[in-house]
Amino acid sequence: MQNGVKNNGDFILGVKASIPLVIGYLPIALAFGILSKTTGISILDSFLFSALVFAGASQFMALNLILIGAGFGEIILTTLLVNFRHFLMSASLAVKIEGKIKRWIPFIAFGVTDESFSVLSFREGKITKEFTLGLQFAAYFAWVSGTVIGYVAGGILPKIITDGMGIALYAMFTAILVPELKKSSKVLFLALLSGGVNTLLNYLNLLPKGWNMIATIILVSFIGSCIYEEEEVKLCEQQ
Repeated sequence: MQNGVKNNGDFILGVKASIPLVIGYLPIALAFGILSKTTGISILDSFLFSALVFAGASQFMALNLILIGAGFGEIILTTLLVNFRHFLMSASLAVKIEGKIKRWIPFIAFGVTDESFSVLSFREGKITKEFTLGLQFAAYFAWVSGTVIGYVAGGILPKIITDGMGIALYAMFTAILVPELKKSSKVLFLALLSGGVNTLLNYLNLLPKGWNMIATIILVSFIGSCIYEEEEVKLCEQQ
């Protein structure tokens, strides 16, 4: 009985810890729902986007790819590359969560986002699966419900406002990128390189629509891994 009380308490603690995430997710989810409406997809498609993908940046990117006429394969591959970091985040959390979690692994892995990972990774000591699931459930509910509300609002709000929501994608990426640019000149270099490579590929028009972004991600990621690998080798030599 005590375990049950403790587990329920941990779940509630997880929900409470998610409040900052919920506050941050709702306006972005609303923006995604509104953009989904203006893109022309159905409310069911918009709901399934958030319910099954649950990856903000990738969902905005997918909408953009849909608008330019990219194929399903290009959208899926681009989303996979953008979200590849989740493998590393999940591996890190796997050693931090205590107790038997085998049957819960699919749910916990699905709920991993940059924000939830940040909360969980900075929490001192081990964390329980109940706390993790409480945190992720509340964030997930906010994201999905915000998307549906945004879609419905997209049919009510004036067109000038819904058209202006397109800036939400760029605002979101800027908010993610700027803090990292302040920390590292290498991140600034890679960001500028990404923009330059993608612009060049669009200008040359050698690849089908949507593949320019995929090629940019692969090329710049390779260059970035080489830069950081050289830095690690130098640090090892100094030690």
